[in-house]
Amino acid sequence: MNDWPEGWSDDNRGGNRYGQGSAGERPEGARAMRHVQRPSAPPRQRPAPPRPAAPPRQRRAEPPQYGGGHDESTGYDSGYNTGQVYGGGRGDGHGGGHGDGRGGNGHAPQGRSAPDWRRRIKIGALTLVVVVLAVSIGTYFWADSKLKREVDLSKVIERPESGEGTNYLIVGSDSREGMTAEDKKKLHTGSAAGKRTDSMMILHDGSNGPTLVSLPRDSNVEIPSFKGSESGKLYPARGRFTKLNAAYAMDGPELLVRTVEFNTGLRIDHYVEIGFGGFAKIVDAIGGVELDIPKAFKDKKSGADFQAGKQTLNGEQSLAFVRTRYAFAEADLARTKNQQKFLAALASQTATPSTILNPFKLYPTMGAGLDTLIVDKDMSLWSLGQMFFAMKGVTSGEGKSMNMPVAGFSNGNVDWDKPKVKQLIDQLKNDEKVTVSDR
Repeated sequence: MNDWPEGWSDDNRGGNRYGQGSAGERPEGARAMRHVQRPSAPPRQRPAPPRPAAPPRQRRAEPPQYGGGHDESTGYDSGYNTGQVYGGGRGDGHGGGHGDGRGGNGHAPQGRSAPDWRRRIKIGALTLVVVVLAVSIGTYFWADSKLKREVDLSKVIERPESGEGTNYLIVGSDSREGMTAEDKKKLHTGSAAGKRTDSMMILHDGSNGPTLVSLPRDSNVEIPSFKGSESGKLYPARGRFTKLNAAYAMDGPELLVRTVEFNTGLRIDHYVEIGFGGFAKIVDAIGGVELDIPKAFKDKKSGADFQAGKQTLNGEQSLAFVRTRYAFAEADLARTKNQQKFLAALASQTATPSTILNPFKLYPTMGAGLDTLIVDKDMSLWSLGQMFFAMKGVTSGEGKSMNMPVAGFSNGNVDWDKPKVKQLIDQLKNDEKVTVSDR
């Protein structure tokens, strides 16, 4: 049986023939093939080599393939799902990016940068410090320029040696300077010409706390030799004893300082004087002074009319309180006690943050006081502030207030207890704790 297709024979098949070709010169004619050839098997692929493991935290995107197809064993990666931003830069400066919207260095994307709050806070704090310093310096020079430095202590002769601490002579005068007729009537000051000392105190500021010693204006003292404050003429001592306030009436503050130093042996470092008008204005500027009055009293001459108990005194009432003398049995001594009590309360309520840090209270208070305040030529605003805080210390219990020790009275004048006065002055000179009593 012939297994070849119809029309084929051994003769026309030939030997060693391959396909449709032959060894003849002429090619064989095309013949239709009746059987269907099987499709050829796909080419055999070699298994892909294993890929190395990806980095633990971040995988670097594979570059896109162009025209070369893709590897089905690893999956197609177009690069769009990796957070890659074309045209941007990586943190290392070689392109690429991160999916969290930040550059490789962790900073915000370019454009509007985040505010530097630390820098802003520093600039704000520096600006505040500069403003505070400017205001403080301006206030200091403004207040310093208002001080009336009219008392020249260099004119005082034969002065005692300086001791420890600082000694202020504080004087309240009955000066009506700058007061209108209405003010004089309201404050019950009268219209007497000139001025006299209405109160005198020594304030010692030392390491053992401040000590405030009142000098009764009726103290019986000797007027020493002195040099005239205006004429420069030397007046010899006459051994004359008189009231302490007479020294002020004779030649003003310089002779008063000379007389106090001569009769006590204590050197006065600074002089401070305030008149009636300035005193009342200071009290009104701070909104009044709260005071506890133990016993009711009334005095027509000073205008005082007080009930017992705690109350807030305005300027008019305060002046009446410190001037009253005829309502008490021991007129001058009782008045000095009231003056000490009031001045300490005034200082305590003025030297507070609510006054110092409040310009609406500070400037009126300073303006009212400085306009009528008279000091010595060497007094600085800093020294005046120290005096004020020392006065406050008397009230707070850090110091002591007392009268000059008194032995009795002669011809209406107050005689000092000389042994006690000497002991007191020695303790003040040596800046020791005062143990002397005023009785």
